[in-house]
Amino acid sequence: MNALLPHNDEELAPGKALFANRPKTYPKNISGRFRQLKWAALVPLLAIYYLTPWLRWDRGPGAPDQAVLVDMAHGRLHFFFIEIWPQEVYYLTGLLILGAVGIFLVTALFGRIWCGFACPQTVWSDLYLQVERWIEGERAARIRLDHAPMSLNKAARKLAKHAIWLLIAVLTGGAWIFYFQDAPTLAGNLLRFDVSGEILFFIGLFTATTYLLAGWVREQVCIHMCPWPRFQAAMLDEHSTIVTYQAWRGETRGPKRKTESWEGRGDCIDCHQCVQVCPTGIDIRDGQQLACIGCGLCIDACNDIMARIERPGNLIAFDTQANQQARPLGLPVRFPFFRPRILVYLAALLIVGGVMLAGLMTRSDVNLSVQRDRAPLFVALGDGDIRNSYTLKISNKSLAERDFHLAIEGLPQAEIIVVGHEGEAEHSVLLPVRADAVGSFRIHIRAPRSALAASSTPISLIALPNDPVPDASARYSVSTIFMGPQP
Repeated sequence: MNALLPHNDEELAPGKALFANRPKTYPKNISGRFRQLKWAALVPLLAIYYLTPWLRWDRGPGAPDQAVLVDMAHGRLHFFFIEIWPQEVYYLTGLLILGAVGIFLVTALFGRIWCGFACPQTVWSDLYLQVERWIEGERAARIRLDHAPMSLNKAARKLAKHAIWLLIAVLTGGAWIFYFQDAPTLAGNLLRFDVSGEILFFIGLFTATTYLLAGWVREQVCIHMCPWPRFQAAMLDEHSTIVTYQAWRGETRGPKRKTESWEGRGDCIDCHQCVQVCPTGIDIRDGQQLACIGCGLCIDACNDIMARIERPGNLIAFDTQANQQARPLGLPVRFPFFRPRILVYLAALLIVGGVMLAGLMTRSDVNLSVQRDRAPLFVALGDGDIRNSYTLKISNKSLAERDFHLAIEGLPQAEIIVVGHEGEAEHSVLLPVRADAVGSFRIHIRAPRSALAASSTPISLIALPNDPVPDASARYSVSTIFMGPQP
């Protein structure tokens, strides 16, 4: 504990800060294979995000035709031909599990490649940084501009940069809202300033978070806010492919003149180009670190320097810790794919994915649920019959209105009375349910006391579709009990 406290009066002197501010990073632009891969990921990912709400999918009359839509008003999630209802939230749980295990698998194989190439924070930070380069110039120019006194040129550049940042943030926040309402309709309403305060609030919220996180906070999200760096250590092993510095080849490092010999020194000339291009500002030569997002830009920078000084490339490279120990000894290197943890992740993906696929393929477009009244448990009628009351819900997930014959099994002498159809006390009743809706019905079931062999009789409510083309296999049921007095 004492090690955390100042040791002398000088350290306690007024004006002496106990903590240093984090230096601002000014990532340098670099061209190379991994920079090209980052652009190749950024462009389609942004296109998917901004364009997906505008894709159309014909679901029939009266149904939304937006391909991907989170319909909060009606409690539906539409994804092309798949429609998820609120009671099917387990599909979303399955997707989250698949996403998590998928990232575990990718991390165990390739380190933080998700963070370096596909994470939204990385994608938007790259976009914002490119805007900054266009307006303020390269790394050295940006540093000089930030340290220069305020001038008309500096003010103009800063205002232009932040104006474009805000425009991107507004487009980002607006695009997110389009996933929750029909995009063309909402866009028209926005242009006419005919939107609710709730929509404006969420557009403002997502605009502010995009502007703040991608423009101002940037690498601090990856280092301090994101929990994933803390988890990745458990995902990695000695055979995970990560960004590595080949210290056995690069050390001893230091500046070198052209006239000096390479004898007795390493290939690293300590140019710090790997640090200057790093979006989080770390020195990969210090080893694997929490702040490394695995983007590979330091590899591009180092390879460029190695080519200039006519030394072999890949002093910094994607490699495994096991290979880094084998290379200086001249031992064979290998990249084993099928390792115990990889097999566990693959098995989890196959099992969860298989269960979800089977569920989607076998899911019914009709669902029944019933709730029996608990007070009173039953009613003894004047003619001696016993009556139980229930609330029956029929979910019609198809896009056409359907009628269902409701019947009862397990109590042959029972009759069904549907509230609103009291004159139709029958063993079978016809119930209409609107398209893509839930029909809720209040029903009474009555049976002679003599038909009850026990105080509790298991019964089933059966719904048979009254479709124009009957399907003998279409039969939906839900189980409940019929209560009565002790025999």
